[in-house]
Amino acid sequence: MEYVTVQDAQVPALGLGTWQLTGEECYETVSTALELGYRHLDTAQMYENETEVGRAIADSDVDRDDIWLTTKVTPGNARTDDVIESTRESLERLDTGYVDLLLLHWPNPLVSFRDTARGMAELRDDGLIRHAGVSNFRRWRLRRAREKSPIPLLADQVRLHPFYTHEALREYCRSVDAMVTAYSPLAHGGLIDDRVLAEIGKRYDKTPVQVALRWVTQLANVSTIPKTTSEAHLEQNIDVFDFELTDAEREAIARPSYAKSAKLFLRNEMGI
Repeated sequence: MEYVTVQDAQVPALGLGTWQLTGEECYETVSTALELGYRHLDTAQMYENETEVGRAIADSDVDRDDIWLTTKVTPGNARTDDVIESTRESLERLDTGYVDLLLLHWPNPLVSFRDTARGMAELRDDGLIRHAGVSNFRRWRLRRAREKSPIPLLADQVRLHPFYTHEALREYCRSVDAMVTAYSPLAHGGLIDDRVLAEIGKRYDKTPVQVALRWVTQLANVSTIPKTTSEAHLEQNIDVFDFELTDAEREAIARPSYAKSAKLFLRNEMGI
């Protein structure tokens, strides 16, 4: 496993996303991931699976301190008191004394991020969170959030893949010693049979998926949290650190296209 080092944190470069995983399927998937060596788990209040994620951690043989655990506050809980209260409830569901990273899941235009950050700061002072950050913030909004926050913001979690590269956001995060966490790194399944990735994969005996994940993990200050429920895919996803893409290969893989990215997103979200 490789790590992203930002501020005073070392974050596993690849983890497991749990969006749309619920109930026993979530528990079994997280349990299997931990057995396979995953040490970075991502959940959220909005996912309604914190209990299952926490149970899988508690039932595993992995020490809690060896796991990087992220959860996210829903936008409706963005006010100071709500941040504090809802995070305490998350910790109860997760059955843990702290989370490594607490994010605001989406911007709330009705609440100043200053209020949100005050709640996060109090939680950090009480030892209930190690780090704070945001999710789905554009670069300009992240810059404003940093200006309003009394504590450093470690990460911005965004949709990121070869068709949606967030170059400007990544460059900004590098400049302020922050991290980007990439969700949907496989472009909602649109990269599984990608010709460019397949051709590159032949050189390393890797699948298109593995090449895509390696592309993401070779980006500076970027970790990624692909989601899958298949044990075979869990094994495949984490087996990406034994080869290195060349600069030319990385350039060939990155093909920014808002139209293609939007089409794949809508196909996944709305079935169109």
